Amino acid sequence: NTSLLGILQHPDGTVLKQLQPPPRGPREQEFYNKVYDSDCCDSILLELREYLPKYFGVWSPPTAPNDTYLKLEDVTRKFNKPCIMDVKIGQKSYDPYASAEKIQQQVSKYPLMEEIGFLVLGMRVYHVSSDSYETQNQHYGRSLTKETVKDGISKFFHSGYCLRKDVVAASIQKVEKILEWFEGQTQLNFYASSLLFVYEGSCQATTVRLSDVTLAEKRRVPKGLLSGGDVLEYNNNIHVINSTENGKIEASVSKGLSKFYALHKKACSKRHHSQLSLKVENSEQDNVWKSSTCITQEHLNGNVLPQLEKVFYHMPAETKESASVEVRMIDFAHVFPSNTKDEGYIYGLKNLITVLQNILDN
Repeated sequence: NTSLLGILQHPDGTVLKQLQPPPRGPREQEFYNKVYDSDCCDSILLELREYLPKYFGVWSPPTAPNDTYLKLEDVTRKFNKPCIMDVKIGQKSYDPYASAEKIQQQVSKYPLMEEIGFLVLGMRVYHVSSDSYETQNQHYGRSLTKETVKDGISKFFHSGYCLRKDVVAASIQKVEKILEWFEGQTQLNFYASSLLFVYEGSCQATTVRLSDVTLAEKRRVPKGLLSGGDVLEYNNNIHVINSTENGKIEASVSKGLSKFYALHKKACSKRHHSQLSLKVENSEQDNVWKSSTCITQEHLNGNVLPQLEKVFYHMPAETKESASVEVRMIDFAHVFPSNTKDEGYIYGLKNLITVLQNILDN
């Protein structure tokens, strides 16, 4: 994917993905239209919806009616500290109609694609210890070899304190469901398409009792939150200007942003659907753990943490399994009708599951 795309957040909880130039953009739009057609009664496509972001049609800013955006569910929205990884799946990242030049370009980007069957395009991991995100881009993924790919991917599941085996286990289950879908369909082949992994990075997701103390993160409302649905947000190079009277937003998207959700994800937008500026986000260090006796972040580095980890690891299996994890298929600019199983995608999924299983078993 040579063209870099801006992913814009809409105040209504969707994301806007700018349509790529033809033939890619129209092909992706046609794919979503087909899968989400209200008259659709094909059980294969109806099941496929479970593995995609929800699709809400297309949208254009009133100021630029010729700019078309796909309006999609923001899969990261329900998370407080979303950890996000984008993995391209398949043995070929070029489609059957690609020119020799395009094939050469794609193969040279990551010669191991054929052999490994997937490529990490980027990740963003929240580290509890430092209350900060670590980000890796495409160069990180392309530097991974057969020998290092397992460690390379396990980095995504590490909180700075421990390996989140609950998340790895839940991820395997989700990917296996997608594999089952692929094993049962022969009508679509996917090239240069990705899986988006999202999980909750903050401990607040689980309330843990240590003796008689309940720890739960204090919900902070930073100074400077805007009221109601009005949003004024500076999100990297993205400007989202206040909603206009008709409920649409004026949006100017800076070109040259990566298509990767992670880098454009603001803090949890479910706080009354208001969003906060990055400045506020970074300057507020008061997300302390609240209880009858207030345990601060610093104390967590002391004795509480080992106890916390014990509790996490000795939770009943069903609690572990219910780790809040999303795995969704994204990026459909190279989806084609077919009459055979998508062997390249299946190969990539199986290899990815094997790597995840190895991370879990060690």
